[in-house]
Amino acid sequence: MDPTGDFARMAEPFRAELLAHCYRMLGSRDDAEDLVQETYLRAWRSFGAFEGRASVRTWLYRIATNACLTALRGRARRVLPSGLAPPSDDPAGPIGEAPGVEWLQPFPADPAAVAESRAGMRLALIASLQVLPPRQRAVLILRDVLAFPAAEVAGMLDLSVAAVKSALQRARASLADLDAHDELVEPSAPEARALLEQYMTAFENADTALLERVLRQDAALEMVGTPTWFAGIRTCLPFIATPAVIGNPGEWRMLATTANNQPAAVAYRLAGGAYRAFGLAVLTVTATGIAKITVFGEPSLVRRFGFPDVLPPRPVPRHTGSPR
Repeated sequence: MDPTGDFARMAEPFRAELLAHCYRMLGSRDDAEDLVQETYLRAWRSFGAFEGRASVRTWLYRIATNACLTALRGRARRVLPSGLAPPSDDPAGPIGEAPGVEWLQPFPADPAAVAESRAGMRLALIASLQVLPPRQRAVLILRDVLAFPAAEVAGMLDLSVAAVKSALQRARASLADLDAHDELVEPSAPEARALLEQYMTAFENADTALLERVLRQDAALEMVGTPTWFAGIRTCLPFIATPAVIGNPGEWRMLATTANNQPAAVAYRLAGGAYRAFGLAVLTVTATGIAKITVFGEPSLVRRFGFPDVLPPRPVPRHTGSPR
């Protein structure tokens, strides 16, 4: 018998979904990776005492969830700009600063292992989950996102079934006003791909008219790293249209990707004769247009999402195509 080999064979198939679970709990891909490593270390050390009373999957989720709850003690929640301040009504005003804030991180590529719960990866939900007390957060994720039975959740968290049901009811009530847009479109849908392509084209050609056509009237723009954000095309578009943002034709280059099961664009900006990594824009897309743009201006994310840090100059400009 090879305990190490048996453990790897039984536990490894769940690594991707455990990473998604820890990300939902913590709001940070970096922290989630650390907690998954800790989960597997704890599980390996106690594998000899595993009696099979629960499934390996349930056993691993128990370890991972409790590791997350321990990590969350005394830690500030991760936020998006809209979780800190009301929207700005001055697109020409200064951009605020928020030193010391723990910002929500995007999640690269929707793993096949969590395909059945991919709706539980959207940025709006992840941000809202961080507002819940950690134990309520765990109950909501385990019950509503992952569909574990109440009795199994009770066993994972050392609670009674009645306590699980009560925590779930309170968590659902807290999220009842979640800002959910109607008719969200899957990133693989043709309309989602078309809107993402037009968004990227608008920036690459500095075409604010095209951008205006793809944005909803109630569109919001959030820039992670600053508490300043805008709600409504009346303020979003003038801010984007400034030279510091949209720049000149050819100044930006964007490549399509997916983040949090939403259409996204990896962004590069021209500097020193090459396109250098800028960050990531995640789009909330509906049947009636782009409802939100969440910008993560962190160059390291480009590599995290599997793209190079630098691209050569683009030889041929992107075509605008037919307008919507």
